[in-house]
Amino acid sequence: MGARLNPRWDAAFARRRVERLGLDLRQRAGRLSGGERAQLALTLGLAKRPELRILDEPVAAVDPLARREFLQDLMEVVAEHGLSVLLSSHLVTDLERICDHLVVLVGSRLRLAGDVENLLASHHRLVGPRCTTRLPAAQQVVAESHTDRQTTLIVRTDEPIIDPAWTVSGLTLEDLVLAHLSHPPEPRACTGPAPASSRPSLTLVR
Repeated sequence: MGARLNPRWDAAFARRRVERLGLDLRQRAGRLSGGERAQLALTLGLAKRPELRILDEPVAAVDPLARREFLQDLMEVVAEHGLSVLLSSHLVTDLERICDHLVVLVGSRLRLAGDVENLLASHHRLVGPRCTTRLPAAQQVVAESHTDRQTTLIVRTDEPIIDPAWTVSGLTLEDLVLAHLSHPPEPRACTGPAPASSRPSLTLVR
């Protein structure tokens, strides 16, 4: 079917890939495992020789090993043939291994976009005593949480953080994405001490 429907069909590539994967061409696709079906779908998609491949949650239903094999195969083809891939996924750890540009949508609206390396370099976790001073204007607070004695901030800035009151650490891509997904676009910056009677809480400013 793939050969009949696609003028640019690469039959040799498809057959090599099917043989390497050990897929039985006599088997109905619906009886293959989840990982095998994902690999078969990828084979069909890549053998069309597209310039752009759009994948929507391609590995959400497969086990971790099959997911890793699928993504490795995808990146090998990208490197070999110069293919561009637009991949939608909630499995952020997978994105960190294979993607070089990130777009985060919340409620169908753009929340964050940019080169993954640059985004990770500009986001920081700050941990320190319960906040008593206003942050510099260049430090955008993405998310914040507080206990009676401690404040934790996720901050976006391109400038160095030199305030000795804060312990500064980096974020994983999953930390970064969850911070932007879980909090409104413009949460309140840390502005002053909490009342003495305050209890540990997660502050969300809408």
